[in-house]
Amino acid sequence: MDFLNNYWPLLALALWFGYKWWNARRVVALLPALKQQGATLLDVRSAAEFARASAPGTVNIPLQELAARLVEIPRNAPVVVGCASGTRSGMAKMLLKKKGFAPVHNIGGWSNFMK
Repeated sequence: MDFLNNYWPLLALALWFGYKWWNARRVVALLPALKQQGATLLDVRSAAEFARASAPGTVNIPLQELAARLVEIPRNAPVVVGCASGTRSGMAKMLLKKKGFAPVHNIGGWSNFMK
């Protein structure tokens, strides 16, 4: 019991990263079907990050601009969101779901779009 009391923050962090890894793998497996459904592949990294490297077919709308640019994202197809690590794309997913987009998937890091 002392172990849990002393190390619960570390365990919680490990569980969080484990969940992010598992979820990204799940979305990567769904990606071919989502593309067939006409999914929008959305990269929410900054324009500078996107210019340095990006996956073919992705659209760049930086997270800080997303709320103002929602009209650029079709509502009649799935949205797959990625960023550098999955954190910003997680925030983007929450925003899109709150604004009525469905289904929205967080693929984690942008390089997962290329798998």
